[in-house]
Amino acid sequence: MFKKVLVANRGEIAVRVLRACEERGIAAVAVFSEVDRSALHVRYADEAYCIGPAPSRESYLCGDKIIDVARKAGVDAIHPGYGFLAENAGFAAACADAGITFIGPSPEAIEKMGDKISARETVARRGVPLVPGTGPGLHDEELAAAAEQIGFPVMIKASAGGGGKGMRVADSREKFAGLLASARREAASAFGNDEVYVEKLIPNARHIEIQVLADHHGNIIHLGERECSIQRRHQKLIEESPSVAVEETLRQEMGRVAIAAATSVNYVNAGTVEFLFDSRDNRYYFLEMNTRLQVEHPVTELVTGVDLVKEQIAIAAGRRMRYEQADIKTNGWAIECRITAEDPFNSFMPSAGTVVYLQEPTGPGVRVESSLYRGMELNLYYDPMVAKLVAWGETRAEAILRMRRALHEYRIGGIKTSIPFHQEIMDSTEFIWGTFDTGFLDRRRMSRSPKSGSDAEQMVAVATALLAHEEGRQAVHIGGNHEPVRASSPWKQAGRLRAVRGRL
Repeated sequence: MFKKVLVANRGEIAVRVLRACEERGIAAVAVFSEVDRSALHVRYADEAYCIGPAPSRESYLCGDKIIDVARKAGVDAIHPGYGFLAENAGFAAACADAGITFIGPSPEAIEKMGDKISARETVARRGVPLVPGTGPGLHDEELAAAAEQIGFPVMIKASAGGGGKGMRVADSREKFAGLLASARREAASAFGNDEVYVEKLIPNARHIEIQVLADHHGNIIHLGERECSIQRRHQKLIEESPSVAVEETLRQEMGRVAIAAATSVNYVNAGTVEFLFDSRDNRYYFLEMNTRLQVEHPVTELVTGVDLVKEQIAIAAGRRMRYEQADIKTNGWAIECRITAEDPFNSFMPSAGTVVYLQEPTGPGVRVESSLYRGMELNLYYDPMVAKLVAWGETRAEAILRMRRALHEYRIGGIKTSIPFHQEIMDSTEFIWGTFDTGFLDRRRMSRSPKSGSDAEQMVAVATALLAHEEGRQAVHIGGNHEPVRASSPWKQAGRLRAVRGRL
């Protein structure tokens, strides 16, 4: 096992990895920019080194500075977290050249899956289903002709994209040229590469992803799915595991396809294969593979009992995975809310300031991963996510009720946060029923108070959750010859819900 690991990141994910290192008995090194000198991850680490000014391009994105620190500190390995250099093939290769283990996949796997067009072509050779779309190297006129042939609406997507950047929806021929130019400009600015491609837009789809783990000894498993359809501008805000839309047979099938996609690039370590799922006909299509740890990994950890970060470290050290597919069983349900320093009542404008008060929720089934502490100065240089709140329950209904309770307990003073937004979603009947899709947030507006809708609607939502909770527990098995015991589907609650509404 490694003796010392450098965490090339900041915020809550840096703290998460530092904790895993401590549990493994590994000395941990942090890096920080000048404005992060008093950050929580700096305080937590055994050693910490400044790597430059506040802008990430002069600090957290400077791979050469980080490797210089790694050499100086005498580390064995570097964990990139997510964001920044986590999916940078050049950085992974530079680590190898420096004799330092990169805790993640090979540079070749990162490069192949990092280019969305290349990823599509690679996984298609393994029979992975794709959304109808274009190949590489097409000029604007060729892309316009392809969009006509595919049929509007279409999605214009950056080949080197991520995080919703370089993406545009074109619903007509007249709008296509302007949106294409806009997507190219944004892609060039964000990724230094203006290549884009066109995909058929699947309306009312759900975003389902499969977590995979693979070691250097040829073992690869999946750990079930995560539902990631609650999104704003293609950015995930709420995730859960498992998904109400995925039945056991489909779960096993998507797991096998995800493993095939990962195997196509000889993948090693933790990764996530993302799909668009059309619940109208139970068809799913490959979106991309994220060659890193995901923000939403805690929901998988809570329902499977697998510590993904510690497994990442062990795999990178050359150890054989402790798990086979038959060992992976899901217990209960987990939901994650991303807490951001944004004002949901003002178009999610970023919020900066001093954290003057902090009360984090606790109690059964509640987990908080945070970078905040009282007295902390929050700046606007980096991603606005400051914490992740995760709730687990024996059923989805119990997980929702616990999340509602935890959000009510969460107090952050001095800055605006997205907590009221999450409270509103937890009270939404569409969310509680599980009938949402990626267009959910486009169809609703944020109210001017933490609670939305009439009192009767809120009571109906709570009653629905309670009814589902009373009707049984769920035990989903991802491996082995186990029969799933499922709670009644929220879709089947309609008759009872009408009766409850009548009494209200």
